Amino acid sequence: MSRSASLHDWLMSEQPASRRQAGLGRAYAGWRSFARNRLAVLGLLIVLGLVLVAVFANQLAPYSPTVGDLRTTRLLEPSAAHWMGTDDQGRDILSRLIHGSRITLFVVVLVALLAAPIGLLVGTVAGYASAHGAPWLDAALMRVTDIFLAFPRLILALAFVAALGPGIENAVLAIAITSWPPYARIARAETLTIARADYIAAVQLIGASHSRVVLRHIMPLCLPSVIVRVTLDMAGIILTAAGLGFLGLGAQPPSPEWGAMIAGGRAYVLDQWWVAAGPGLAIFVVSLAFNLLGDGLRDTLDPKSVK
Repeated sequence: MSRSASLHDWLMSEQPASRRQAGLGRAYAGWRSFARNRLAVLGLLIVLGLVLVAVFANQLAPYSPTVGDLRTTRLLEPSAAHWMGTDDQGRDILSRLIHGSRITLFVVVLVALLAAPIGLLVGTVAGYASAHGAPWLDAALMRVTDIFLAFPRLILALAFVAALGPGIENAVLAIAITSWPPYARIARAETLTIARADYIAAVQLIGASHSRVVLRHIMPLCLPSVIVRVTLDMAGIILTAAGLGFLGLGAQPPSPEWGAMIAGGRAYVLDQWWVAAGPGLAIFVVSLAFNLLGDGLRDTLDPKSVK
């Protein structure tokens, strides 16, 4: 028997000898299920490509993203010297897109790190309180959630950025504040089912506190659904950030933010179409990649999905 075959049998064993083997086996089975979805793998490859471009932007960009020559390189069409043309300031659009990937990645990662834990905590606490004799806490938390859900995300983000002031940091904070309610709803629905399970009752019988039950036993079970929703929301986060940048409330010039680049090219959209088409295409491709990745993760992580 080959080494790869023996490793496969070890990972797929129905009677794992340790928790480590069981965990690795679940991860391996999940990857095999994910890999069968070719579109999801394509989305994963594009996202990994975005990460690599952001990490090695200084090495990949052929020109400066913020400095151009108005006299010689203004509004040049795509060519061998400038693959995606230049903008109205003579700056290379490809170089600006490459460096702008850092801003996009910065936004989606920070929003995910800020919004998902908040939503997960609020949802699990509300669901656990509803299942164990504190419906008033559940009602209070869900009414706050409903208030945030009552407004369109972009409109609410615009209001927060207008109050906080323009800038990429304030834009990230505003998007995070408006993004957590859907995660809270999902976590609450999962918790209402989990909190009445026999194994949760067994943990409570051995003396586990309410906080330990929520943090150590309920949250990990709600995490896969939240991860899937976060991945699917990445496209919306990118579009919201681009919308704020387009309106001048996100990253400020001369930062190569994709939404701001589209705003700078709207005056030339008919004659010098490449100025706005480049960042628009980048937003489309990355948003599509996150949607494809999210669909694959949903099929892999959701136990109710048909495999």
